[in-house]
Formats: sequence, C-alpha cells, structure tokens
Amino acid sequence: MTIDEILDLMDDMLDNASPVMFNSKKVTIEVDKMREFIDNMRYNMPPEIKRAKETLADRAKIIADANKKAEEIVAKAEERAKILVANDAITKQARELANDITSQAYKMDREIKNALAENMAQMLDMTERTLVKNLNDIRQTKQAVKEAGKAKTSR
Repeated sequence: MTIDEILDLMDDMLDNASPVMFNSKKVTIEVDKMREFIDNMRYNMPPEIKRAKETLADRAKIIADANKKAEEIVAKAEERAKILVANDAITKQARELANDITSQAYKMDREIKNALAENMAQMLDMTERTLVKNLNDIRQTKQAVKEAGKAKTSR
C-alpha cells in the first residue's frame, strides 16, 4: 500500500467518523485503526529515507575505515622510508619516495572523505526533497480533511 493510499484511508476514516456530542469539529475514530495506518505509513516509507538513515549510521564506520587505511598507508610509507634510508646510496631517493607515498596517502584520505561528504549531501538532499513532498502531501490532505469537515458541518 502506498503512502497516498494510506492517507486516503485515513481521510475516509475521518469523513465517516461519528461527531462528538456538542462539538461539530471533533469526531470519534478507532485508535487501533489509526495506529495501523500510521504503522503502515512507517512500513511504506520511501526507500530513500531508509537509505539515508543507513548511510548516516554507516558514516562513522566509513570515516574510521578511511582513517585506518590512511594510517596503514602512512605506516607502510614510513616503514619503507626507514628501510630505504638505511642504504646510504639511495637515501635521497627514499626520502622522495616516502614523501610521495605520504602525499598520496593524505590525498587519498582527503578524496575518500570528500567523496563521502558529497555522497552524504546528495542522499540528504534526496531525503529532504522526499520529506518536503510528503509534508506537502500531508498538508494537502489535512486541508482537504478540514474542508470536508466544514462542508459536513454546514449541511
């Protein structure tokens, strides 16, 4: 069932609800049925929202993995540099290579973090658009319910 279908069912429930005595703006509804509709809406939440939540949850792990990989690369570079420095004939070459490897490691770390930040921004933008659309749908449904309630009371 889509969120729109669930909202239609909720709208129907409100249209067919019994008015509360002495108050034409309030109606009685079945709480269990309304909770069922709300649970169905949560279950049928757009996959973009679920993916955004998962991405946010995985964010710390991804950053930690990227940092660990960068540290491993730096450690390997330093280890390699020490081995190369031991040999006097290639000391200069070892320093240059170590600097290159270290620079590449830091560059890779920055690229991974930038890619992650860009990916997160895209996911959050997509989630924001979905939420704004859903909020607008809810507002329209709410307005329709209000207007339907006014139309019923004016009869």
